[in-house]
Amino acid sequence: MREHTDPQALRALAHPLRMKLLQELALRGPATATELAERVGDTAPNCSWHLRQLAKYGYVEDAPGGQGRRRPWRFVPAGNRWGTPGEPPEVTAAGDAVSEVMLQYEVGELRSWRERRGKHDAEWRQAAFFDQSVTWLTPDELDEIGAKVQEMWLRHLDRLADPALRPDNARPIRLLAWGIPAEH
Repeated sequence: MREHTDPQALRALAHPLRMKLLQELALRGPATATELAERVGDTAPNCSWHLRQLAKYGYVEDAPGGQGRRRPWRFVPAGNRWGTPGEPPEVTAAGDAVSEVMLQYEVGELRSWRERRGKHDAEWRQAAFFDQSVTWLTPDELDEIGAKVQEMWLRHLDRLADPALRPDNARPIRLLAWGIPAEH
């Protein structure tokens, strides 16, 4: 788990193209900047620059098997955490920027799923879920729920880096949850 205290490392994530690049590498494996540019609809030089920025902070790294323009990149799987009490304001601001980019990206993915879900077989339509709830919790109870959710997600993180660990019927699944105090 990366515990972010460097606002620059957080800001490296706060860009929509970088989110797309990370997703492509995480879901489809190592690729060159040229291959990624074709997938995300951008230019190879621009993707290359953004990949170097992500590499600077350890989000991606060189993959074996190439050099120069044919250099493949790979995703470095790790959870990311920020937003600890008492952190400096610049870390809070950078974390807020990353959170906003991630939220917009994930809401777009949810909308896309809802538009195309009818094209998937019944097993996947049944398994997919969208839940919403409001309840009364203490800070300790909310913290416990958050820790359990994170533990469940992180137990499968190794499948991003090693395709051999993926069960036959496994697909990439987007998971998003939040637990925030409601106004009352």
